[in-house]
Order: sequence, then C-alpha cells, then structure tokens
Amino acid sequence: MACVKLGSKTDAFHRQGQAWFCTTGLPSDIVVEVGEMSFHLHKFPLLSRSGVMERLISEASEGEEGCVITVPDIPGGAKTFELVAKFCYGVKFELSASNVVYLRCAAEYLEMTEDYGEDNLITQTEAFLNQVVLRNWKDSLKALQTCDDILPYAEELNITKRCIESLATKASTDPNLFGWPVREHGGPMQSPGGSVLWNGISTGARPKKSSSDWWYEDASTLSLPLYQRLISVMESRGIKQEIIAASITYYAKKYLPGLNRRQGNDSSTHLKPVSLGSPPSEEDQKLLLEEVDRLLPFQKRVVPTKFLFGLLRTAMILRANPSCISNFEKRIGMQLDQATLEDLLMPNFSYSMETLYNVDCVQRILDHFIAMEQTGGVSPCSVDDEQLIGSSGPSLTPITMVAKLIDGYLAEVAPDVNLKLPKFQALAAAVPEYARPLDDGLYRAIDIYLKSHPWLVESEREQLCRLMDCQKLSLEACTHAAQNERLPLRIVVQVLFFEQLQLRSSIADCFLVSENLDGSRQLRSGFAMSNEGGWATTVRENQVLKVGMDNMRMRVSELEKECSNMRQEIEKLGRVKGSSTWGNVSKKFGFKIKSQMCSAQEGSVTNQHNASEKVEKLKERHGKHKKDSVKDE
Repeated sequence: MACVKLGSKTDAFHRQGQAWFCTTGLPSDIVVEVGEMSFHLHKFPLLSRSGVMERLISEASEGEEGCVITVPDIPGGAKTFELVAKFCYGVKFELSASNVVYLRCAAEYLEMTEDYGEDNLITQTEAFLNQVVLRNWKDSLKALQTCDDILPYAEELNITKRCIESLATKASTDPNLFGWPVREHGGPMQSPGGSVLWNGISTGARPKKSSSDWWYEDASTLSLPLYQRLISVMESRGIKQEIIAASITYYAKKYLPGLNRRQGNDSSTHLKPVSLGSPPSEEDQKLLLEEVDRLLPFQKRVVPTKFLFGLLRTAMILRANPSCISNFEKRIGMQLDQATLEDLLMPNFSYSMETLYNVDCVQRILDHFIAMEQTGGVSPCSVDDEQLIGSSGPSLTPITMVAKLIDGYLAEVAPDVNLKLPKFQALAAAVPEYARPLDDGLYRAIDIYLKSHPWLVESEREQLCRLMDCQKLSLEACTHAAQNERLPLRIVVQVLFFEQLQLRSSIADCFLVSENLDGSRQLRSGFAMSNEGGWATTVRENQVLKVGMDNMRMRVSELEKECSNMRQEIEKLGRVKGSSTWGNVSKKFGFKIKSQMCSAQEGSVTNQHNASEKVEKLKERHGKHKKDSVKDE
C-alpha cells in the first residue's frame, strides 16, 4: 500500500487514559474534546491551520472559564483528529489509503484551506488521492471501503464516485497490458523486459496472464450499496454480461451461506472458496437476495442453472419478495434444458406442507419454458442457442431434454400420497406431445402413481392413462404394460393391439430379408456350386433365419389367442348391460378397464381379422420358401 510521510518533527504526543498531551515543554492552553477523548494542546498551531478552530477558540476565549472547546461531529472521530493535530504541529505521520479519506473529509470539515497556510491539509490529501490512490487498484479499493464510515462527507466531496470510477476503469481494462494486478496481488516482480525477478535477478520465466475474474474477490469485500454502484458503473462501461454475472455469483455465495451447502465443489468455477466469520442475519440475506435479483442480467446462459436454483431455494426459505421469487423462476425457465433432476427436487417450504416437493414451482418454471419455446424466445440468444438453430428451423433437442427431465421428476414425486391427481396430470400434460419421442418415461411415472394411489376410482385411472400414447411405447414397455394389473382393461387391449402390429411388421421385414437371402443364395450357388465352405455358410444362415421366424410365429400365435379371448369377452358386453359386466371382465383377466381402442366396435374386430389374414398369407408364403429351400438342399 502506497504512503507518504508528512511532517518532520519527532512525535511529541503521549496518551494517558482518555487524554492526549503535547510534550513540547510549554503548558497547554486549550482542551479539545472529541467524543470521549480530550486533547490538551496549544491555541496557535490549531488556529493557524483551521478556520473552524480559529472561530471556536475565539468564542471560547471570551468566557471566564478555561479554553475548552468541543468538536463532536468531526469525520473519523478522535483517531482522525489525532492525525490532524500532528499535522498542525508538524509531527511526522504516514498518509495512506487507509486514512486519506478520513483526513480529507476532516480537513474540509475544519476548513484547512490555503488561506490558513501553504500546503495545508486539504491540498496535501487531495493531491495524494488523485496522484497515488486513484491510480492504484488496491489503494482505490481500500479508500472506497473507508468511505462507508463517513459516507455523507465522502459523497459530498465526490470521493466515493471517483474511487468507483477508478475501480471500474481498471476492471474493464485488460490487466495484462499494464502488468497489474499481478504485482498488486502478491505476484512476482518483473524486470523491464517482462521476465520474473527473484531477489532482483531475472529468471527468464514469463509471468502468468491474469484471467477476467481477478477482481471478484476484492470487489466482494465492499458493502452491498457500494458493490451495487460498482457493478452499475461497470455495466455502463460495456463489461461483458458473463463477467458481471460471475462477479455477482461470487458475491452472493460469500454472503448467503445456504448457497454453499447445496453447491458443494463447483467444478465450473476456479474461484477460491469463501468463508466468513459470522453469517449475516436473515433480514440482511433477504435484502441481498432481492438486490442480486436486480443486478443479475436477465439473459439466457449467463448464470449457471444450478446457481439459480440455489437462489430460488434460498429465497423461498427466507420468504423473500414474491416478485424476486418469480424472477428467479423465469430465469430458470429460460434455460430449463440445462437443469438436472436433483435441481428440480426442491422441498416444499410452505406452511401447509401439502406435498413433499414443490410441484407448483416446477409447474410455473415449465410453463415459462414452454411459453419461451412457443414464442421462439423473448430474451437475447447466446452463442449456444444460435448453434441449435438450423436452416430448417429450431431444433427439438432442448424441448426433448426437458420432456425427459419432467418425466423423471414425475416418477420421483409420484410416490407422494399427498400429491393430488390434478397436479400430477397438469404437470404431465404441460409437455407437448411432439416433445416425447417415446412415452416410456411417462408410462413409468403413471405406473408408480397408480401403485402409490390404489384408492383411485376407475374413472380417475382412465383419465390418468389418457396422458400416454400406446403407439409411442417401446416393445419392452408394451410387454410390461400387457401384464400390468394396475392398468385398465382397455389400455391393456390397446397395448396388445399395437404390440401385435409391431411384431407383424417385424415378421414382414424378416420375410423380406429371407427372400433377399434366398435370392442371393441361389445366385451364389449358381456361380460356386463346388465351393463347400460357401454352401455350408448359406445353410447355417438359412437355419438361423428359420429359428428366428419360428419364434416370431409362436409369439404372434400367443398374442392372437389373447386378443381372441378378449374379443369374445368384449362382444359379450354388447349383450349384457350394466356396470357389473365390466367388473366380471376385470376379475377374469385381472385388469382394470380404460381407453377407447379395441372396445366392442366392429371396426377394431375387422382390423384384427384383416391382420390375421395377412399373417396367414405370410405363413403360406414362408412355407413355400421353406419347401424350395429343402429341395435345393
């Protein structure tokens, strides 16, 4: 820290309890009281340097009692007045960034102008501020920190503004151009050629370049009002939003202990962990949260999603302003595709404790994301967003990722017995149909919900199962659903129908492949009848194909038998009226009833017959190929 020595005389002051005495050999003729401290001094050194002291001494001398004056409001208090007294007596002391603001304000308060002596205290402190302190990052920061104690006086003299402007200028300038803050942060000294010096000897090594986050830690030592003003000036100077947001993130993590509990070791940042002696009060944390909300850029991907979830969670715990909570939700909604399932699992901090997790909050975040997707995004797009946009239009990757995320979240919250069906349905239905390539995740969540809520009536189960599309279930999910006793019967029939269609389509593909293999085998046999190795390979391929098709036919036969039995039961429903009939069907098959497809309608039966006839034709066709292959052998 830079400093300048003022005065030339040796120290002529000594302290006794709450009093200072001047040991110049002459008895003191004035007592100056500053707070609880008394200064026993002489009139002439004071009145010759200060207009205020001249008037006070003149007024006190007219009284009958001894000359006692009181200076209660001097900036910096008794400690600063001690330095002012030393300056008046010409005693040596150091003028530094730690005391220059106090002395400059005290000199202005005491009217220590050039009218009361050349190179008076105002001139000396002003020159030191402009020529030394404001040209140095560390000294400017230290001077700004001292402004907090005497802010009204510092504001009147524009000291606070000048310090902030100095810091903002240095933070917005590439530090590698001037060699700072490498030297100022305890880094190695450099030779004129730029190499690192060790004990004054050049080592030939080059110093490391400073990154853009070099000033975060220093700025976090400022009080919230001063930090807010510094960030505002930096934004006006065009510093990148990502850098501003990263500094605010660092500041928030330092003074909001709740953020660090869930964040852990964040590998995405190279900042040192921050620790405080005692955490701020809840009211201070709430004010900080609301200020962070105002300072953070409202832009996509400039703030990590995990950090935004931490802010939202902390805001809910501290009962922050509703608009503050809403803004955090909107920021998360803008980049929900970057969230993880762990982020979404936020406990419910409301007084009602209706559900274990805050499903309403996730619903609002999802609604905002969907609104952004449908409007093409209102906020400015980052580079990552532009890469997702191709010549044919916006990519479905973000919405697909969010759909998968929401399906996983539904599966996690489904076991909560207090989760009402409307909330579960609303969250599941909020995801557009085109966002789910497969409905396996949604089916898993519905199955867990049905298992955890066995008291749902039949109509509620049917309503819930309408959320998924049986045609978008994978073969594994169809197999599981066909045997799931928790599903209504109509859903099971749908699943079996579409599973049968998938299998028949697979068999048709196999027959097509078989024909191609047979044709290629005949061609190979015509050109290479003498090649025993090629003939043996062809026979083995044919045998493997036959085994695969036999397995397919057995599975199709089983499915046809199951569908035939169900069709017979459904046809009985047309002859027997009343709800008891459906109960009998449920008891017989062990399923519950649902859905619209494969009901007792002639169209569905006709489709089943047509599909069966096609399979029979394929079987006959395959038998013919089988005979031909036997003859060839």
